[in-house]
Amino acid sequence: MIGRWQSICPTVRELAHPSLKARRGEKWTGSTACRDTMWLTLLYSCTGGAALLYALYRWLIPAAVQYHGGLALIWHDVIVEWILDTLTHSTRPQRLLSAVQKNATRGDPSSVVKAIDQFCRQKEWAMNVGDEKGCILDLVVSEVNPTFVLELGTYCGYSTVRIARLLPPHAKVITLEFNPDFAAIAHQVIAWAGLEDKVHLIVGASGDWIPKMKEQFGLNSFDLVFLDHWKDRYLPDTKLMEECGLLRQGSILLADNVICPGAPDYLDYVRRSSQYESQYFKSHLEYTKVEDGLEKSIFLG
Repeated sequence: MIGRWQSICPTVRELAHPSLKARRGEKWTGSTACRDTMWLTLLYSCTGGAALLYALYRWLIPAAVQYHGGLALIWHDVIVEWILDTLTHSTRPQRLLSAVQKNATRGDPSSVVKAIDQFCRQKEWAMNVGDEKGCILDLVVSEVNPTFVLELGTYCGYSTVRIARLLPPHAKVITLEFNPDFAAIAHQVIAWAGLEDKVHLIVGASGDWIPKMKEQFGLNSFDLVFLDHWKDRYLPDTKLMEECGLLRQGSILLADNVICPGAPDYLDYVRRSSQYESQYFKSHLEYTKVEDGLEKSIFLG
């Protein structure tokens, strides 16, 4: 046993009695060699640990939560966002805007949509309607060919750009965002897409603004309403729009995230009410494999 240890740290006997080495005219380097070995071991351990953590963060955990809605939202929308906000001293909307300014062509709405989708798939998840459900949104907008669109929940302006770029001349999107920081980013994204003339961005609560829409904008009703704000506001805001006469016969409500995170009371209402003819479009939660979808509801009056 002693002989094995001596092969690593010269000899125990020489460490205990340096004078023995001095008699042979050798430098006493045993303790230095042990210390170097210790530091190398520590370095390798730290490097391996860092690589493992990166693999967990970048690939393993995202893959594991791909099919579970609750875990996906907690991981992407809470944990990762907090980590990146702390490390970069910025916010997710600010990072998204930087990606648009770096990768999208100014005045080209489609390049803005593409830049955001690339950012969300390759860099950092964000709560946009996403590319998959976005195609369904595009189809509905093209089918309705609306003159007046109300969007509840702007976030960073992704869906606003998707809608506005498909509108006929002189059509308008009125988009409502409660968070002023999100609205500030959305304004810049919309401007970068060159769609300022088609979009009116309002900062405030939906419950406060819906009753003022007719007076404020001189309109009778909306042809299309896209609901993508707080899920517990879908039903009360729909009923408020009915009370305020903002829905005409044939107006379309298109609601996002009706399965994940879900809006069960809203779904129950539009599916059971004789005032609506409703259709579900199955899809996935933005940039994941979690089941989600859009509910398209035609107001029958």
